[in-house]
Amino acid sequence: MPFITNKIAKEQVDIFYEDYGSGQPVILIHGWPLSRKSWEQQVWKIVEEGFRCISYDRRGFGTSSSPWNAYDYSSLASDLNVIIEELKLEDTIIVGFSMGGGEVVRYLTDYGSDKIAKAVLISSIIPLVKHKSDNPDGVPEKALNGIIDALQNDRVGFLKEFSKGFYNYDENKGDRVSEAQLDYDFTIASFASPRATIQTALAWMHTDFRSELKNVDVPTLIVHGDADGTVPIETSAKQAAAGITDNTFEIIKGAPHGLNITHADELNKILIPFLKK
Repeated sequence: MPFITNKIAKEQVDIFYEDYGSGQPVILIHGWPLSRKSWEQQVWKIVEEGFRCISYDRRGFGTSSSPWNAYDYSSLASDLNVIIEELKLEDTIIVGFSMGGGEVVRYLTDYGSDKIAKAVLISSIIPLVKHKSDNPDGVPEKALNGIIDALQNDRVGFLKEFSKGFYNYDENKGDRVSEAQLDYDFTIASFASPRATIQTALAWMHTDFRSELKNVDVPTLIVHGDADGTVPIETSAKQAAAGITDNTFEIIKGAPHGLNITHADELNKILIPFLKK
């Protein structure tokens, strides 16, 4: 099984990854609280279109190891950097979904763009989730605290319901996502490290990336659904598009947060031309 070890971390971390295809490398960074498996509908298409596709499990999730500490974004970005360094990647395209958008921006902040050709933010939390006086469309802190309380008191119970909102399941009556997909997501999320699930949630809830948007100095694709109830478009994609100089902003009408599943065809038709451009 392929692992890359982050030896510079305070606690040694083994990151599991999958590497398919050849050509220009595309790295897929998954969202919370899932794993690399959430990219199922993109990996095959990226490889089929002539790219090398690398997806990996964030520390604490999937098959990667689970340290007790170090779930801040600089630690997470260091894992991405180790993958790029160990695989000797150049001209790389980094793609972040939801929480994974934070690794994209923090990587560019901490390591620069010498090895990066393009970036993609899909349903991303960038730049700020939490409500503040200067971020009025953000999620109220009371609601965020409620998520942490639920994870501490009944993590699997919370996760069982979470994916319904992820896909707007109740609203679309399952037309675009099956109950089996919800069960699959629950299995992936429930087997993640409880500690990592909470610590990474705190990271995406409270990290303010607004001052780092200037560090995104490569062509960037931003894709968001206008029906995203998990990460509201006003506090995320629209602000990211306003703060990232060289960006292409695409809104998928009626798409929820998990549009990589519910609107996979629509997403792929936007993503592939940007990768090739």
